[in-house]
Amino acid sequence: MPDSALPRSPVLLSAEQAAALIASYPPVSSLAQLKDIGRLDPHLSRFIAMAPICFVSTSNAQGQQDVTPRGDPPGAFKVLDEHTLAFADRPGNNRLDTLRNLLENPEIALVFLLPGTNETARVAGTARLSTDPELLASMAVQGKEPKCAIVVSVRQAYLHCAKALLRSKLWTGEYAHPKGTFPSISRMIGDQVGLTEEQKKLGEERTERAYRETLWAPMT
Repeated sequence: MPDSALPRSPVLLSAEQAAALIASYPPVSSLAQLKDIGRLDPHLSRFIAMAPICFVSTSNAQGQQDVTPRGDPPGAFKVLDEHTLAFADRPGNNRLDTLRNLLENPEIALVFLLPGTNETARVAGTARLSTDPELLASMAVQGKEPKCAIVVSVRQAYLHCAKALLRSKLWTGEYAHPKGTFPSISRMIGDQVGLTEEQKKLGEERTERAYRETLWAPMT
């Protein structure tokens, strides 16, 4: 296992030192240079269609980043053609970080994961929102359509090697922690923002109900 955190702040490189460090790396291999095909071919399309989860990166006009996981049953991430994919915006906490960012900055990047497969699929491009009835109907789960969809115009698309997932042993369960290692998310956030014990308990009840009853529908 890696050593624990340093007991001091790390020494940081200057811009010039960082540039020199980057320049010291070996040149990119020809295959790594070529693998970004900029479109969704049959291999990427099948991977995305089978994936139940992706991680979505956006940023606002100031470049402040946000990364969010998006999960659905396989088939929910829609490859519309070799340059276009779409996914649902499911009900959540209504922070709407992704949607607000896209209003300011349409750039988007996604990483798709397929359980049991250590390679990933990476896509980047620009995104716009859609409320097309036919598209939303195709994304319904348990009879619940999303309020809107995010439609991505693909600029970059390629398969990524397995090293990160092999290092993390993500699918082996070796680093899995038993339930109860952490308090509930409602209790942890309650501690962070200073809620009372009663408020934490109410938050736990609300969260459990949401997980049980409203994965694809807004809470009532």
